[in-house]
Amino acid sequence: MNAAPRSFGVEDIADFDTLIDARSPAEYALDHIPGAINCPVLDDEERRFVGTIYKQRGAFEAKRVGGAMVAAHLAEHLRTRFADMPRGWRPLVYCWRGGLRSGSFVQWLRLVGWDAQQLNGGYKRWRGHVIECIDQLAPQLPLRVLCGATGSAKTRVLQALAIAGEQVLDLEDLAAHKGSVLGGWPGRPQPSQKAFETQLAAQLKAFDLTRPVYVEAESRRIGRITLPTALLERLRASPCIEIAATASARLAHLLHDYAYLGDDGEALAAQIGLLHGLQANETLERWQAWARQHQLPLLFEELMRLHYDPLYGRSQHSNFLRLTDAQRVETDTLDEAALPELARQVARLGGASA
Repeated sequence: MNAAPRSFGVEDIADFDTLIDARSPAEYALDHIPGAINCPVLDDEERRFVGTIYKQRGAFEAKRVGGAMVAAHLAEHLRTRFADMPRGWRPLVYCWRGGLRSGSFVQWLRLVGWDAQQLNGGYKRWRGHVIECIDQLAPQLPLRVLCGATGSAKTRVLQALAIAGEQVLDLEDLAAHKGSVLGGWPGRPQPSQKAFETQLAAQLKAFDLTRPVYVEAESRRIGRITLPTALLERLRASPCIEIAATASARLAHLLHDYAYLGDDGEALAAQIGLLHGLQANETLERWQAWARQHQLPLLFEELMRLHYDPLYGRSQHSNFLRLTDAQRVETDTLDEAALPELARQVARLGGASA
């Protein structure tokens, strides 16, 4: 006979064999605790249907109808997902707030004989833990901020630093976006804000705060993701290292890094249209014509010179308090062969920054 259920918090998650998310697939897709498997007790349509019954006919009817659906799903999980679990298996189950869905799940598993437990407070408590973690750790980060005009290969240098064993916070990778109006990644949608912050918190917890953490200069928003205030403030107050590459090197890098934009001229022209109000209409029309004609060298050269470089001059110096004191790494090439040496130079400067 199992001991009575006890209260377990987010600090106890690692003590269990399996973490089960009992919420609907849509809730799970929006965000979930890392490592959790989704075993819904109601699918998305059933959850909406039961919610409608609750509003229209009350709690009893919602529980009566929903209970039958929950029982069917639990039976299916027992027949399939958990069919081979050993007697000593210890799962931890959560739903939105540690309520009926995870409670029902735990009861069934305990009736079988497993020592199943419920996560106190459910996903809502986990979400609070993520926010607390970011707010506490972000102000302590020993950041070294990579600055440089558009096309300076800052992300590639970050990747080279990571390969060399340095600590790197790649916010654009976490956000699945390069940060500019043309920054969407093909075939990789951006995560939800909550999922981004869950990944960010996990990254922050993994850092050794006695060693530098390299990060790229970012604005408050990366695509549709918003940086948490505590991290943004730390980013803007940290020492900067500027990659000063020649215009020709930056253009060559952009043409290589954004080559996929030439695959669909109409889509690229539509993205350029988002700059309406920031550039003259005749300029945008010229850029859109080049996009449709796949004339990326002409387009990117003018985008750099007329849009991104002036924007960099205005925003970076006003937002990054220590950019005027930045140490510089100068280069006339940003090809793959040059990146390891650039990373070594940045790491030498980063170790001396304070």
